[in-house]
Amino acid sequence: MRAGRLSMGLLFLISGTSHFLFSQTYQRIIPPFLPDPHTIVLLSGLAEIAGGLGVILPGRRRAAAWGLACMLVAVFPANIYMAIHPELFPQIPGWLLWFRLPLQVPLIWWAYRYTQIED
Repeated sequence: MRAGRLSMGLLFLISGTSHFLFSQTYQRIIPPFLPDPHTIVLLSGLAEIAGGLGVILPGRRRAAAWGLACMLVAVFPANIYMAIHPELFPQIPGWLLWFRLPLQVPLIWWAYRYTQIED
């Protein structure tokens, strides 16, 4: 269980940090009906970093896991947007954009598992 939490924490720490390093890339995947893509990208990056740290640190794991599960649900519209507008992301194969959608389910499940246990 410890290795899984560490893996999850590192995954989200790296992903959250990339929101700051490559914010313009992430801004392109924000659906146009949402306001202020730059702020959304930075906030989601902060959420991923906080969640990644939280699942690693004792005493914060359950709350962090809930936060990550909710964040994964919240960013799902961006993944859908990418899949239905592959012409905006020509550097990514269209099949991969669609393949990413069901991958959210095991990620959400993975985070949810840590809402149930505190080790």
